[in-house]
Amino acid sequence: MKVLLLANQPERTTRLIRFRSTLEDLGHEVVVPRFETRNWWKIGRAARDLIKKERPDVVHLFNVPDIIYNDLPNQRDCFGKLIYDYRSPWGIETAMRFGPPGKWFCERYEAKLAREADAITTVNGPLKQKVSGYARGKDVSIIPNYPSRSFIEGRSIDSEKGGDRANEAGDNECGLMEGRAVIFVGRVCEQEGISNFIKASRALLDREFWIVGDGPFAWLYLKKARDNVKFMGWQSHDEVARLVRRARICTIPREENALSPYSTDKSIWKLNEYLNLGKLVLATGVSKEEDRKNLIIARPKDLIDAMKDALDRRPEGLNPDDFRFWEGNRDSIRAVYESL
Repeated sequence: MKVLLLANQPERTTRLIRFRSTLEDLGHEVVVPRFETRNWWKIGRAARDLIKKERPDVVHLFNVPDIIYNDLPNQRDCFGKLIYDYRSPWGIETAMRFGPPGKWFCERYEAKLAREADAITTVNGPLKQKVSGYARGKDVSIIPNYPSRSFIEGRSIDSEKGGDRANEAGDNECGLMEGRAVIFVGRVCEQEGISNFIKASRALLDREFWIVGDGPFAWLYLKKARDNVKFMGWQSHDEVARLVRRARICTIPREENALSPYSTDKSIWKLNEYLNLGKLVLATGVSKEEDRKNLIIARPKDLIDAMKDALDRRPEGLNPDDFRFWEGNRDSIRAVYESL
């Protein structure tokens, strides 16, 4: 089948790229467009033109913002089946900024696309429950956001550029304290919990706190940091894995909000990357779907106490069934496409 994968910025959507790899491995012809704009209306128009040109058997739409592809069902004469991937509750996200009117406005579009879809995919149980409310009776397949095997197996991170010894020497030159650091990876912003991370660093001055990532207001948060905070900016995926391996604790220090019930251990990419690397993970503002070895979930107000306790712990060794890989979704994705 010819499959067209659509999102706001398709080439930058990690979940979409993972689907592309699996679908190609299953023998499908996959089209992933690149839109030279961030304007929603222009993206929608370009997608309509592309559908007319490619005439795909399947359009697989990855949501948010759903309004971009509002009229997609009206193009049924140009494509075969529609799969709606409900990866985030756009209405709830919008309500956090614009209140109930924003939620009502956005969920109209979510509901329309869910009802019109021939199949629905999503990331976790809470999102499945929510999208099922829009399209009662339809099957919804859970395809979790698990990292690919290549993150820990593809390239030998420890052997890059001279191996462990060269990396340790570089770390020593930079003043990094191996095995004692607490690490934050991602966008440096309030939504990802950077304020909580900085607050914890000020309470634990005998530990290093590493920030791997950046953001337009990173400088503002760093003004509040002490000398035990090391800001590293954006790093390559391989370098992130190397730094994570050298840290003591990996954190996801988010605040609790309306999105917390929908942010689970099955939907957060970096949480699963950390766990697959055998690290202790301390997360706040997220929900647990299954028991995972080395995962600690705490309330935001208890972050510092939980961090102190975690610093005295060692991660448990992993058994083969403790790992979660994207490749484990292959049969589920095959089943969704065969159902069409």
